[in-house]
Amino acid sequence: MQEFFGKCLMAMVFAGLMISQAQAEETLEEQVQSLSRQNRVQSEMLQDLQKRIEVKGEGPERPLQVLFDRLEFNGLMEVEAYSSEDFAGDETSDIDLATVELDIHGRINSWSSAHLLLKYEERENDDDFFVDEGTITLGNQAEFPVLLIAGKMYIHFGGYNSNMISDPLTLELGETNVDALQVVTEMNGFYSTLYVFNGDTDETGKDDGIRSFGVNGGYTMSRDNLSLEVGLDWLNNLADSNGLVDHIATTSGTIGDQVAGLAAHVSLEANNFTLICEYLAALVDFEFGEVDFKGRGAEPETYNVEVGYTMDVVNRVMTFALGYQGSAEAVDLGLPENRYIGTVKMEVLPSTILALEYFHDEDYSVTDGGTGSDGDSITMQLALEF
Repeated sequence: MQEFFGKCLMAMVFAGLMISQAQAEETLEEQVQSLSRQNRVQSEMLQDLQKRIEVKGEGPERPLQVLFDRLEFNGLMEVEAYSSEDFAGDETSDIDLATVELDIHGRINSWSSAHLLLKYEERENDDDFFVDEGTITLGNQAEFPVLLIAGKMYIHFGGYNSNMISDPLTLELGETNVDALQVVTEMNGFYSTLYVFNGDTDETGKDDGIRSFGVNGGYTMSRDNLSLEVGLDWLNNLADSNGLVDHIATTSGTIGDQVAGLAAHVSLEANNFTLICEYLAALVDFEFGEVDFKGRGAEPETYNVEVGYTMDVVNRVMTFALGYQGSAEAVDLGLPENRYIGTVKMEVLPSTILALEYFHDEDYSVTDGGTGSDGDSITMQLALEF
C-alpha cells in the first residue's frame, strides 16, 4: 500500500511539473508575440514620421531651416582714429569703435516682411546698443505698386548721399528718426512717399498727438554706365528732426508754431564719376528763443556739393572725393558756416574699406554769433561689412 501511494505521489508531482512547463512555454510564446506586435507598431510609426519629414517638412531640423530661409543678416563695424582742433583751439585725439550695426530682414511671406536694425554708436551720453529701425512692411510691388510701412524709421526727408566719413551738414539739420506710418509708391522709376507721425517736439498749449506729416517724390534710373536719382521732400515741422529736437529741448522746450522744411537732392553717376548736390532748409523763421540768429528767430539752411572719382589701383578699388558744404543762420545749432572736405578710400580686402578724411571748417563771424575762427579734423576709418 505504501508503495502504491508513493507511486501515485510521484505521478502527481510529475504531472504538475509537466503542466507548469506547458504553462511556462505558453506564457513565453505569448510574450514573444506581444513584443513582435509592439515592434511592428513602432516600425510603422517611424515610417510614418519619416514620410511626414520628407513630405511636409516636419521634424526637429525644420525650424532652423525655416529660420535661415526667412531671415537675412548683414552687419557693419567701423573703427576710427581721429585728431581735431575746434573753433576754440582745443585739440582732441582718440581711437573709437564708432559704429556697430546688425541688420536683420525677415521675409515672412510674399506680402509681408520685417526689418530690424540694431546699432551701437560712440556717443556722448549713451554707448549701449539700441533699436535704430524696426518696421513691418505690407505689400508686394511685383503685384501692386503700393507699400505700407509701420514702425520706427528714418522718414523720407533728405537724401544724405555722400562718399565722406563724416555726415553731411544737410543730415545734421534734417535727419528724422521717429515712429511713423508711411505709404510708398514706386512705378517705372518714379516714387512717392506720404507719412504721418507724432513728433517729439510739442507745440505750446496743444495736446500731444499725431500732427506731423510729410511727402516726397522723385525719380531714379539706371542705364549702362549712367544712373540718376532726383528727389524733392517737404515736412510740415522741421523741429522734429534729430538735431533740432535735442536743441529745442535745451532752449524753449516747445515751439510756438510748426516750421515747415524743404529738401532737394540730385545724385548722378556717369562712368567712374559721381556728382552729389543737396539743399535742405526751413521755409519760415523759428520764434526767438527756439533757434536764434542775430537777436531774432533763425531760418536755418544747409547745402552739400560733392564730386567723386572711382578707379582701380593695384587691383584695388579706390575712391577720391572732394566736397564743399555750408550753412546759413545755423550758428545756434553748432554748425560751421563753411566746410571744405576730402576723402580717399580703398577696398584693401573684400568688404573691408580703409578711408582717410580731412576737413577744414570756418565758423560764423563774431557779428553773426560765431567765433570767426577755423577748425580742422583728420580721421582714419577701418570699416568691415558682413
